[in-house]
Amino acid sequence: MKLYRVSALIERDMRKFFRSPALMLSSLIFPLVQLIVLGYAFGGKVQGARIAVVDEDHSVQSRKIQEMFNGIAAGPKTFRVIQYDSLPRALDDLRVGFVRGVVDIPHDFSRRYYQHDRPRLLFTEDNSDQFISGALLERVQQMTQTMNAPEVAPRLERQVELNVVEIYPYIEYIKYLLAGSTSMGIFITAMIGGGITYIDDKTRGLHEGYLLTPIQKSELVAGLIGAGTIKAFMSGMVLTVVGGLIAGIPHLWDPLRLFYLCVVVLAASVAMISLMFLVMVRVDDPLVPRAIFGVLNMLLFFPSGSVYPIEAFPTWLRWISVIDPFTYTVHALRNLTLKNTGIEGIYMDVLILCGFTVLMIGGILGLFKRQL
Repeated sequence: MKLYRVSALIERDMRKFFRSPALMLSSLIFPLVQLIVLGYAFGGKVQGARIAVVDEDHSVQSRKIQEMFNGIAAGPKTFRVIQYDSLPRALDDLRVGFVRGVVDIPHDFSRRYYQHDRPRLLFTEDNSDQFISGALLERVQQMTQTMNAPEVAPRLERQVELNVVEIYPYIEYIKYLLAGSTSMGIFITAMIGGGITYIDDKTRGLHEGYLLTPIQKSELVAGLIGAGTIKAFMSGMVLTVVGGLIAGIPHLWDPLRLFYLCVVVLAASVAMISLMFLVMVRVDDPLVPRAIFGVLNMLLFFPSGSVYPIEAFPTWLRWISVIDPFTYTVHALRNLTLKNTGIEGIYMDVLILCGFTVLMIGGILGLFKRQL
């Protein structure tokens, strides 16, 4: 293999890439928009959900309950309390979606409370949205536990107490999503700047010039993968830095951290560009890569744990995540951006990505034909 031949192929491909600024921007805009929109649209705390309170008891105890509801509405602001005089009307509004839950204080609540006769509150929830109903139920259960606490604390506390220690500060969802958006940017660049560009050049006859030269098959493959890797690496690092600044990743400019980020992005870039060329190596129709773009995006992005943890997947989807290069890219980037773990948190992912690349290149060399 002659390195000057490979470098000439890389130079030619990079010159063409830089002459198309729209092509460069297209590989950056979508992941950034995805990061901003999904990052702020998902994972936030529920606030301002309308909840109906129907007081049929009109007693001192029912007023205490309403004060607790008003305290949550003014403090954590999980919900906004709306008073109702009629339970049927509140349930009708619940069914049409005007309120998210209904709390009914029965007419015999205070009597049961003072007689220690299992006083009950009725909470009716709109479980069509599990996320909101779960947040509201958690708040109502906390209020119930507060009401059940003994009025006079025992001298010797015998209840088991759980102390929760969080080793990391609160992580917003936009920070959690950053690794997935960076992986998406690398994939889009590999798809557009690698696979689709290769098919377009082949269709237009630009590869005919390669057949008139003594370039070997391995040199041609190395040049195409090298050029695609450089494009994907630049895209990945720009998204990592710009996305990190948007998400508010602390200490992003630490030199050692940036070095590890470069290692991960480079390993991910060469793995994904190799995957793209293996998929496109025998394709001649320029419409094929555009048609399978959405399918590949779905199969690679979502099973990787970019949006939702892998531990919540069914078994068959977990097996897809095992062979998905996105999975190891997301895991390594998340360790660096959220935990700042260092080499011990990324070396296994990098090795797997490198092994994946070797397999892909072996398949490319076996399928690639030095002919039109």
